[in-house]
Amino acid sequence: MDLFEAIKSRCSVREFQDRTITKEEIEKMIDAGSSAPTARAEEPWEFIAVTDKNILREMAGITDHGKFIADAACAVTVLCKETKYYLEDGCAATENILLAASGLGIGSCWVAGDKKPYCRKMLDLLSIPPGYKLVSLIALGYPKGKAVQIKKRQLSDMIHWDRF
Repeated sequence: MDLFEAIKSRCSVREFQDRTITKEEIEKMIDAGSSAPTARAEEPWEFIAVTDKNILREMAGITDHGKFIADAACAVTVLCKETKYYLEDGCAATENILLAASGLGIGSCWVAGDKKPYCRKMLDLLSIPPGYKLVSLIALGYPKGKAVQIKKRQLSDMIHWDRF
């Protein structure tokens, strides 16, 4: 899929088919995440690819708005070492994974991490050592039915030239 088509067609998917994603596809998406821009070339990220259905159900039970993780084929946990720009770097990595998923025809949904009250429980569940922040959880799977994209604002309504 063309890059711009992947960007324009990407939307949040919360209903998944009972179908696995190959290890190679998961690695391809995470490799895209690790290719994100990073402040001061720190690359503070680590990724956990969760495919175990029991762990996916536990993750879903911990979140407040990610119950659909239980039905995902995989959930990628994006973590970052506590550096000055960990959140920016982790979000860039997350977006690259979302776009890579779109390019592969895999549905995805970004579930918040860093500022959520369940962060500590998620870190404990996944045996994450001290010094890391939970940036995001990304539910991945083949969409059940046609994924519906929300209506976006027109570019002309938000672009400004030279000054606001």
